[in-house]
Amino acid sequence: MIDLTVLLNRESGEALYSQLYQYIKQEILRGKLAAETRLPSIRSLAAHLHISRNTVDLAYQQLLAEGYVQSRPRSGLYVIDLELESLPLSHQINKMGLKNRAQVSSAIRYDFRYGDVDAAHFPFATWRKLSNLSLHHDQQDLCSYGDPLGEPGLREEIATYLHGSRGVNCTPEQIMIGAGVQYLLGVLSRLIGGASNDNSNGMAMEEPGYDGVRTIFAHHGFHIHPIPLETDGLNIQKLYESKSRIVYMTPSHQFPYGMVMPLPKRMQLLKWAADQNGIIIEDDYDSEFRYVSKPIPSLQSLDTHHRTVYLGTFSKCLLPSLRIAYMVLPQELIELHGEQNYPLYDQTVSRFHQKTLELFMKNGHWEAHIRRMRHVYREKQFTLISTLQQVMGAQVTIIGQDAGLHILLRVHNGMDEHQLIATAEEEGVSVYPVSPFWAERADAEKSMVQIGFGGLSKEDIIEGVHALYHAWFGST
Repeated sequence: MIDLTVLLNRESGEALYSQLYQYIKQEILRGKLAAETRLPSIRSLAAHLHISRNTVDLAYQQLLAEGYVQSRPRSGLYVIDLELESLPLSHQINKMGLKNRAQVSSAIRYDFRYGDVDAAHFPFATWRKLSNLSLHHDQQDLCSYGDPLGEPGLREEIATYLHGSRGVNCTPEQIMIGAGVQYLLGVLSRLIGGASNDNSNGMAMEEPGYDGVRTIFAHHGFHIHPIPLETDGLNIQKLYESKSRIVYMTPSHQFPYGMVMPLPKRMQLLKWAADQNGIIIEDDYDSEFRYVSKPIPSLQSLDTHHRTVYLGTFSKCLLPSLRIAYMVLPQELIELHGEQNYPLYDQTVSRFHQKTLELFMKNGHWEAHIRRMRHVYREKQFTLISTLQQVMGAQVTIIGQDAGLHILLRVHNGMDEHQLIATAEEEGVSVYPVSPFWAERADAEKSMVQIGFGGLSKEDIIEGVHALYHAWFGST
């Protein structure tokens, strides 16, 4: 029997199910719970630890969701044979320059990976209840393929939310739901490629910018025009000089640097789109998480010429594994979509997940969850920044600390990116490269790493920063 009685701290403020989940997860990663080990039943472990069955069930559900255990009918939960090459704690850099999470080191204790979220605060009980409602016999129509654009009810909820939170002006008919932003950008690439019948003008992108998106556009035949940044975002003059008619950008939280494009420059960008008959692709990937000031209205809300495509995702606020993102198309592209019968494929998101999310939003759970997660991430971000300032001081420069779930860290110790990552790994910490975000790798900053904090507890953030100091500057 797992003995956690001395480890479950009822005074810590952290939910007991989260403590239980974290403990079992670490026991699995360290090999103390070997592959094929059967976990105690919910009833027996709850009785042993003097906690509710629901607490144990929530911890087990999270372990199942993340793939650390598997359920066997009429038998129970068993630890999966993760093997080192499948653990999600890699420090290797693949040919794209990103961490290869298929080759991992079990010695990694603190993984500062951007994209990880705080799953411990996900409302599993509520989601399960609403999911069960979606599976009720009254919902048998959900068993068919459904609308290729997504469930009408969910698109209506998204339209209402976007108008209230970001000022986005759209009807549900303008919204397309898909399994991730990259999938939607693939659909959009076909649309705008067909619109111009000529990709010779290329695709303008921020330099540096999101490399995953750059790859999508390149695969669809666009020539990428990197546009340098200024302190307040994209250089508009360079955008004009590029002769591009399409630009992809992240104006509300530039990725990866984190600056916010001010209103005057937004108006300049919209003028560019009107002058060039151009298209702006606005990726609002984490607009819910601002820690210093209220968000500036979206570009789409300011666009009177209807030249802006708006992208958003539920991956940062809910769970990446749900694979639900959305795209708001201007009327011109909606009409083109109808003429060319796009998207070419059936809807890629489960109708049951869509229905569950619709109910989640309609019943007020979404707004409550956003408020809760904004507080959770603000606390984590404060912990990270204050610990870095206390432990490392002027030996590092923190970049992009006003919003989002990551920062960039420029380290003043003479090490380059590769050395920073390698020495951090020796201390059991994973940090991540920034060089892939440059289209022109030679221009990338040499002594900078990316640090995400969404998936770590505040305690792990503090301990991880101290381990990084020891790796980069010697003993603390």
